[in-house]
Amino acid sequence: MVRQYMDLCEKHQCQAKVFTQMKSGLKRKIGSPDLMVLFTNTMSHKMIHYALNEIKGQNTIVARSHSSSKTALENILREYAC
Repeated sequence: MVRQYMDLCEKHQCQAKVFTQMKSGLKRKIGSPDLMVLFTNTMSHKMIHYALNEIKGQNTIVARSHSSSKTALENILREYAC
């Protein structure tokens, strides 16, 4: 799915970083995105909490989706028009 997410974001002319697991150095890698998409059904509670804390105080739009399907991502990208 990671490659499909990346391809879909590229199609919408968005730069994307996809994190599938909680790894060391995640803080540096998140940066300051314009849009953060959280697939809540597949992410751990700890990872969601960590990601939200990292962008606190920034002007980042947070979109949450229970479904982690390609269609769900496409709908989010259309809505927020990266």
